[in-house]
Amino acid sequence: MPVQTEHDPRLKKTLKTRHLRMLALGGVIGAGLFVGSSAIITEAGPGAFITYGITGVLVFFVMRMLGEMASAKPSTGSFTDYAGLALGRWAGFTTGWLYWYFWVIVVGFEAVVGGQIINGWIPALPVWVIALGLLVVMTAVNLLSVKSFGEAEYWFAGIKVAAILVFLIVGTLYVLHLWPGSTATFSNLTAAGGFLPNGAGTLFTGVVVVIFAMTGVEVVTIAAAESEEPGKNIRRAVNSVVFRILFFFVSSTLLIVIIRPWNTLTKGKSPFVSALETIGIPGASVALQAVILVAVLSVLNSGLYTSSRLLFVLGQRGDAPKWMHRVNRNGVPAAGVLACTVIGYACVVISAVSPDTVFLFLINSSGAVFLFVYLMICLSQIVLRRRWERDEPGIFQIKMWGYPWLPALVTLAIIAVLASMAFSDDSDTRTSLYQSIIAWVVFLAIFLVREALCRNSTRSTDPGTTDASLVAHEQGEIDATAGGPTVPATTATGATNSSATSA
Repeated sequence: MPVQTEHDPRLKKTLKTRHLRMLALGGVIGAGLFVGSSAIITEAGPGAFITYGITGVLVFFVMRMLGEMASAKPSTGSFTDYAGLALGRWAGFTTGWLYWYFWVIVVGFEAVVGGQIINGWIPALPVWVIALGLLVVMTAVNLLSVKSFGEAEYWFAGIKVAAILVFLIVGTLYVLHLWPGSTATFSNLTAAGGFLPNGAGTLFTGVVVVIFAMTGVEVVTIAAAESEEPGKNIRRAVNSVVFRILFFFVSSTLLIVIIRPWNTLTKGKSPFVSALETIGIPGASVALQAVILVAVLSVLNSGLYTSSRLLFVLGQRGDAPKWMHRVNRNGVPAAGVLACTVIGYACVVISAVSPDTVFLFLINSSGAVFLFVYLMICLSQIVLRRRWERDEPGIFQIKMWGYPWLPALVTLAIIAVLASMAFSDDSDTRTSLYQSIIAWVVFLAIFLVREALCRNSTRSTDPGTTDASLVAHEQGEIDATAGGPTVPATTATGATNSSATSA
């Protein structure tokens, strides 16, 4: 089936600009920042905020490349469509299924995390019961309409943004000695071993960890296809990515290491709580737990939305069962939402029955997937930029700078991050990479088997067909769509081909 890049009219364009603005603003704020930042600070020391800055610039460039394609040809399939157009159907197939796999595992994992948080408040309720309850609630939200998803994410993101803003305001007042009883000192940036106590290399090894905390920024390019002005909304979201990351990640990390000596922080414990305790804010731990729970619900909401839209696209293209392409009266791909929910339920049960084996394997095998997605985005932009400029001059609303050299440099940087995972001293990091590669190989093998079966089926109906003619026919389909969207008369649809926003 040819790859297309046009919005399917059966999906309702009811997401408002404010929904997408808040999704873009709060999508990267989650447990990776609130808790995961402790690992970066204890590894890199006071200079940890530079690691966030380096990673933020890298993610911004990837988003700029994606935004260039998505604003030119908005699509529910987003980068999976572009991978199929640029590199062939194998790329669209594997990118779509890998990204779907990443999000459905994340949905199950975050449900368990949410269950653990609430279990800490209400020990009588088992974690798995709470987790299933959270999944049911978020499933209902996603089944109602895309607008209900947008409204829920608007408020979830709003709470996260408000929490960060409060911390930044209070922390700044404390650092500037405008807060009663402030003892802040900038000497914390150089005390206890210096600005980079473990060497400058830690600024770059930490990128592997930080980049995981920034996943989810790409979801807005998928959601924008269900808004009235997708090109405009994508352009606005992409242009603000770097400012959001610098403001939320870099500023908050810098304040933390000024407020409190880096070597007094504990890996796994929120440095935000430690900083607020130093300032003297009562109940900081409980308040942050509530914010993290909101972040978990935000990921569940975004994860179900994103994974269900991917199934919708894959079903339309024939890479998933056709019934995944059905929508209910509200324009929601209900079958896809329910299918993703079932996987989420299975993950919750597995986490209760086999937490240290099967569940751990699922988490590890999805860990590095989005890095492969980023790599596909980079390669797709390098190929499609030249092709689309030739076939449709003036199509781009925004452009990636320094083409083709800067995109090539960003591509090499993503490859370097993957390579650093392979040679990491952390066995968990290496395991995550290897098991993610296994997941990619499995989906690639499925694609190759499907293609072989299709060829055999074609030969049985037309003995005169050769492999060369089939390849030429498939290439012709892809090339025909590269210059613009193609809408089959029978379906009048267009979206096709490929993880929460980040918690």
